[in-house]
Amino acid sequence: MNAAPLGVFDSGIGGLTVARALFERLPRESVIYFGDTARVPYGPKSPETVRRYSAEILAFLLKRGVKAVVVACNTSTAHALGHLKEHSPVPVVGVIEPGARAAARATKTGTVGVIGTAGTIASGAYERAIKALRPDARVHAQACPLFVPLVEEGWFDHPAAELIAREYLEPLKKAGVDVLVLGCTHYPLLKPLLARVMGPGVTLVDSAEETAKVVAAELETRGLLSPGENHEHLFVVSDDEPHFRKVGARFLGGKIKKVEVVPL
Repeated sequence: MNAAPLGVFDSGIGGLTVARALFERLPRESVIYFGDTARVPYGPKSPETVRRYSAEILAFLLKRGVKAVVVACNTSTAHALGHLKEHSPVPVVGVIEPGARAAARATKTGTVGVIGTAGTIASGAYERAIKALRPDARVHAQACPLFVPLVEEGWFDHPAAELIAREYLEPLKKAGVDVLVLGCTHYPLLKPLLARVMGPGVTLVDSAEETAKVVAAELETRGLLSPGENHEHLFVVSDDEPHFRKVGARFLGGKIKKVEVVPL
């Protein structure tokens, strides 16, 4: 048993979808969430820059005494997960493999769509992870760089968001995908819009719940589950705390009580 907090980080507020899944699956655990709101989005940045940012956040979380780290950002997972695992004294879990597993399980035709940031899509991480589980899968990947700014702005169902979504998703509709992986933790807030654009025959896969399952299993295997009920969640951002509170409340379905600002 270990009462130390879990560390969770993302480029901005999107990783709160993963944090929420962790709160639900692991109600006894305390979480320190770091959102790098000063440097969002990570998607257009080089792999080297994403690795550097991710390493800085890992160092911050380790100083705060976390017992495990969840990389709740697909771009960081794609570019930095291996590097973080090598340099971390605590377990590190990413979001791509759990999402790929859910997609491989959900597809009936083997034709899978993946949407994500430019960085995640360029890395090919989802294609590799899905094909490792289902070698016959046909994976169609589409970068959607404007989705993160729309979500960070709180434009979840804005007419502009729908126009952009229809443009991005048209090639995947033409390809006949029956599963669409939301390969960015910001995208679940666009779920109603994406479901409408893709139509009822397409299953949307959000890696948050799958990731929470993996984290729970990892903590149990390593004897790191928290023994008590006195959990406390702390939210830390690198900039713009009022906006984080406002939009973040929509991710978590309630107010965010405690937010620190820590520039890195």
